[in-house]
Amino acid sequence: MKKVVIIGGGTAGTMMANALAKGMGEKLKNGDVSVTMISDKKEHLYQPGLLYIPFGLKTEEEIIRPVKEVVSPLIDIVFDEATQFSTEQKQVKTKSGKTFSYDYLIIATGSRPAVEEVPGLEEAGHIFYTLDGAKKLQKAMEEFEGGNVVMAVGLPHKCPVAPLEFTMMFDDWAREKGIREKTNITYCYPLQKPYGTESVAKLATKEYTERNINIETFFMIDHVDAEKKEVVALDDTRVPFDLLVMIPPHKGADVTVKSSLTDNDEGWLPTDRQYLNHVDHDNIFVIGDATNLPISKAGSTAHFEVEILAENLISMIDGGQANKRYNGKVFCFIETGLHKATYIAFNYEQPPKPVTPSKAVHWAKLSYNNAHWINLKGIL
Repeated sequence: MKKVVIIGGGTAGTMMANALAKGMGEKLKNGDVSVTMISDKKEHLYQPGLLYIPFGLKTEEEIIRPVKEVVSPLIDIVFDEATQFSTEQKQVKTKSGKTFSYDYLIIATGSRPAVEEVPGLEEAGHIFYTLDGAKKLQKAMEEFEGGNVVMAVGLPHKCPVAPLEFTMMFDDWAREKGIREKTNITYCYPLQKPYGTESVAKLATKEYTERNINIETFFMIDHVDAEKKEVVALDDTRVPFDLLVMIPPHKGADVTVKSSLTDNDEGWLPTDRQYLNHVDHDNIFVIGDATNLPISKAGSTAHFEVEILAENLISMIDGGQANKRYNGKVFCFIETGLHKATYIAFNYEQPPKPVTPSKAVHWAKLSYNNAHWINLKGIL
């Protein structure tokens, strides 16, 4: 029997499990192949939905479902936390003390906002990249009646366009609430422009200028001064706030940060950009946010990676070759307010080119959000 072990029950891990179940159904039923997915959570959270929670546009119930409901019954699901990889023995050890052997290992452990990396943030600021954070921010916004609002961004982070989306959505929200005239919005970004890619930076600059949103560039976050209510950069630039929303730098999961498979302090795993295997191991693959690939850490990235890897892995299990190559394809919707959106599509070679924002694209994004659960199962 060939054994496949998937670490992670988020979007990447779940899509991969379902793709293998779809492509190897008979082999799984006959016991020729087994696929085990180890997830440290029993509920699947649709992370892009967190953007809408602070604005009251989505509820907790709409973006969460039990993992068992979204994973094929042909997959063995283990609710535990992977704590160690033993590549020589081809084993994964878990927090409960169990050991799982594999012929092929797929690491889809995602990323997390490293709030602890920014002193003062937890005390005086807000994030919306976790469910608890998004709900707390929603409450703070309900009580907000005007003042200095700061969106401060650290790098790297998943869903790179989300800070842009939140800022423009907040602008619309403040206008509809009737408090925009007494609200000052500042966007702080660590690079020369408000986004790392020229075309998206140009879009953001245009939108922010029209909306009277301040842009503070080369702003590399150091800490939050909770007493003075200021966010402070490494060069001691200080921006005052009454409401601080921050995207702290992200890190990989603890198991990858501590693993010998990584070559950096953040826990990103060195991954072949075409075949998605770990650069030092032909039987270990990395998908989703856990890779060190020079592309966005986003759900669509995982989707396109899974399409390639699932077909290659099935071929390898059958004794064939991995012939499909991932070209870095990514597709991202970008909300440009509460009622309009644009999108970008790009890959390793072709940079993104945002289309003109429109209501039609906004509704397309909302439809895509609602279709996540179908997409997760590999039906779309």
